[in-house]
Amino acid sequence: MEKAHTYIRQAIARMKNGELIFPSDFYGNGTDMAIKKALSRLCEEGLIKRLAHGLYYVPKVDPELGELRPGADDVVKMIAEKEKIKVRPAGAYALHKLGLTTQVPTRRVYITDGHPRQITLGRLQIKFKSTNHKRLEQKGKISSLVIQAIEELGAENIEETTRKKLRSLLLQEDYQTLLHDLKLTTVKVNNFIVKLLKENKK
Repeated sequence: MEKAHTYIRQAIARMKNGELIFPSDFYGNGTDMAIKKALSRLCEEGLIKRLAHGLYYVPKVDPELGELRPGADDVVKMIAEKEKIKVRPAGAYALHKLGLTTQVPTRRVYITDGHPRQITLGRLQIKFKSTNHKRLEQKGKISSLVIQAIEELGAENIEETTRKKLRSLLLQEDYQTLLHDLKLTTVKVNNFIVKLLKENKK
């Protein structure tokens, strides 16, 4: 126990302020229980802070704003960087990112090539859903989100106002990038987008 505690304390001392910490970071240097107890003790000492169940971070303090607690987007970005995985907004959160809804979802869903998991940050839930490699190879910042939005809504359920918004968004995407992404989507979504872009076209 003490050996694991000493190792973890020294490892955390070398970390950057704001960096995320998982118990699994220290596997091989103690049992799961010993690692969790060490992290709990370091929380009590104020060396680290608990962000969610099984998730900690090194405190980051701004001279004027005080302690900066990682937000949901920060957490997702840091997890992706830390675990070298790809993540992409999906579901209702993709709709929100595109401005198709003003309602901020309390449950943010991301597709990923990493392990599925769910993290609770206060009232906000972050869910990582495993998906196939092809869906994460889409390159367009706009087109990839639009594809997720169409899958969420269902191509057959999209009404005229939303169709116009989606068309306007897609026209902002680089054409070659859009073609690349369409090759990686389903037949239904491809057909919907191709027909959508032909609308109002003389």
